[in-house]
Amino acid sequence: MTTPAVPARRIPEEVHRRRWAILGVLMLSLLIVVLDNSILNVAIKTISTPAPTGLGATQSEIEWAINSYTLVFAGLLFTAGLIGDRLGRKKVLLGGLMVFGIGSALAAESGSPGQLIAYRALMALGAAFVMPATLAVLMNVFEREEQPKAIGIWAGGVGLAIAIGPITGGALLDHFWWGSVFLINVPIVILALALMVWLVPDSRDPNPGRLDPVGVVLSVVGLVLLVYGIIKGGELADFTDPKVLATIAAGLAVLTGFVIFEKRSDHPSLDVSYFKNKVFSAAMSAIALVFFALMGVTFFSVFYTQSVRGYSPLQSGLLMLPLAAAQMIFAPRARLVVDRFGNKATTTAGLVVIAGTLAAFATFEKDTPIWLLEVVFFLMGTGMAHIMTPTSVVIMQALPREKAGSASALSNTFRQVGGALGIAVLGSVLSTVYRNGIEDKLGLLPAGLRDTAGESVEATLGVAEKLGPQGKALVGPADDAFLHAMHITALCGTGVAIIGAVVVALFLPGKPPRRQEDTEEPQLVAAGE
Repeated sequence: MTTPAVPARRIPEEVHRRRWAILGVLMLSLLIVVLDNSILNVAIKTISTPAPTGLGATQSEIEWAINSYTLVFAGLLFTAGLIGDRLGRKKVLLGGLMVFGIGSALAAESGSPGQLIAYRALMALGAAFVMPATLAVLMNVFEREEQPKAIGIWAGGVGLAIAIGPITGGALLDHFWWGSVFLINVPIVILALALMVWLVPDSRDPNPGRLDPVGVVLSVVGLVLLVYGIIKGGELADFTDPKVLATIAAGLAVLTGFVIFEKRSDHPSLDVSYFKNKVFSAAMSAIALVFFALMGVTFFSVFYTQSVRGYSPLQSGLLMLPLAAAQMIFAPRARLVVDRFGNKATTTAGLVVIAGTLAAFATFEKDTPIWLLEVVFFLMGTGMAHIMTPTSVVIMQALPREKAGSASALSNTFRQVGGALGIAVLGSVLSTVYRNGIEDKLGLLPAGLRDTAGESVEATLGVAEKLGPQGKALVGPADDAFLHAMHITALCGTGVAIIGAVVVALFLPGKPPRRQEDTEEPQLVAAGE
């Protein structure tokens, strides 16, 4: 009965006393990193509008504005985690926040889609150092028995950001120019820096790993080539184009080389040996697949609510409130469901719910009652909460406390790569099906406008507006083509979520046998081993 007292001595008393205040500061730092993506989702339509309202970005440029962030973020996360383990997590957090704030200020003043893509990549450079360090610090200020609760609250912070992002973005776009959605990050960064200097203790791994620059370069180059090929295929509406096939093949070849290099390296940036653990691999797969499906859906749902249904950015942001509310309600409580039913049942049920909500999008039309969309968003958030919390606990507790930065980086890498591929693949499916559906309706347009008008529903509606009364005939066909493309894309996302449900049902641990003296600890060990 003396064993529970041993972990209590690992953390200094003064740190233990202010652990909840530290969690609050860490969540504020996490908030801006997640907030940035959810704010951008509402601004997609505005940025794709021609100047002076927006930047006139094409659908492929919008995909790159999102993916330049996620790819740099994902590619550097593991190395950022290692640098934090080596130099100290607090130092890395402060530096990452400063770079993120500078990138945000520059992005707000972008004069072209190319500049926006570049500055978003700079923001990702900073964010890559923030995300793993927040969870690593958390694991070093909470005792093991409190970690699931703290991780649940941390995951709930993601839900809070998803709620605040679209509403804040919508309100800003209603009153200011599109760059304000990036400028809002700057005051939050300043506040987070001040609180962090005051409250957060520094921590590091006593035996940090060596850095792996070759692995980082191979992973980023491979992912960029793969995603570029997928997005280009959607832009051309032709995945058999030699350039598209060559780029995708090159990306896959580089990523294969990356895995081989990491297996042979004595200091890999991605330790492939972790994936011999089926539980760990299944948890990682679940995170990647759920973000693949969800990021793709978020991408097309903005065009559905704003372009087809005619809602303003603020109204569109408010429509996403149920998604965030469900995450905030259920993420901190998901551990109780895991305690009762086990990781396998909880996560599988969450993915089945996600699959059902994605399938519902395949039934939505222009006149579907909006309350149905709200119900779907709420169920989507509920499903997500019951996937993220149990899988995060499994992953974080599968590795020793000293490797917290590595575990956090791995889970976030898979989340970001899953999201980036979701936007690339599902965005390209949307683009291809839309172009094929609208092409025969663009015959009356001048030759130079046809290609531009076929890129996305926003491009078609933009051309229709310029043509005045003559362009009104394009609005109906554009909406119909988009809805058909959305239905096909949603069904693709449904298939991905079902695959995820099968994976976790097969490999995640079920509810462990309950013994007299066992409460939480045996379950966590079972989850990690």
